[in-house]
Amino acid sequence: MASDIDRAGVAKAYGRWAPIYDLVFGKVFDHGRQSTIAVADKIGGRILDVGVGTGLSLSDYSPSTKLCGVDISEPMLRKAQRRVRALGLPNVEMLAVMDAKNLAFPNEFFDAVVAQYVVTAVPDPEATLNDFIRVLKLGGELILVNHIGAENGARRVFELAFAPLARRLGWRPEFPWARLANWAAAHGSVSLIERRPMPPMGHFSLIRYRKS
Repeated sequence: MASDIDRAGVAKAYGRWAPIYDLVFGKVFDHGRQSTIAVADKIGGRILDVGVGTGLSLSDYSPSTKLCGVDISEPMLRKAQRRVRALGLPNVEMLAVMDAKNLAFPNEFFDAVVAQYVVTAVPDPEATLNDFIRVLKLGGELILVNHIGAENGARRVFELAFAPLARRLGWRPEFPWARLANWAAAHGSVSLIERRPMPPMGHFSLIRYRKS
C-alpha cells in the first residue's frame, strides 16, 4: 500500500513539537500511556518502548521493569535522555534514535513491545508491526495505544475536522480497524487478546496482540 507519510516528514514534525510536546499532549494522552504501562509492568522483564518521545512515560514504569526506548526524532530523544538523568532511572537500559520499521535488536529479545500513538505515524504500518513481532519473544505481547478511525457518526465528523492538525503531527486520522485486522490475519503468528476504547470519547484504543 502506498504511503502518505514519509520518514523524514515524521522526524521533522516531531522535532518541531519537541519543545512543547509534553505541555500540549501530556494530559490528552495520559490515560492511554498509563494503561499500556500497567499492562507492560504485569508482564515485566525487558520492555521496548517504541516512539518513546520525550520520555514522559519512563518514570511511570515499575523500577523492576527493564526499559529500552527508541524514537525517530533526535530532539525528542534528547529530552528523554535529560529526563532519565534528572530522575535517575537505572532501569532504563538504553535510549536510541531508531526507525521503528528497522529495529536494531535481535529476534525474540523483548518480553513486550509498547507502541503508544505510533502505528498511524509511520510510513509503512504493516512492515513496522512485523518488526515489532520479530523482536518479541514467543508468548510476548505487543501493546498498542492507537487512534482508530470512526466509520460514521459524530466522532467521524470530529475526526475529519481534526484532520489538518493530525496531518501536521504526521498522523493518519482515517486509520481503520480493518487495516490492523488484515495485518494480523496475514501475519498468522499473532492473536488479538484485547481491544479497549480509551478516553477521550473512545478516539483511541488499547490493543494487545500475543505472539504465538
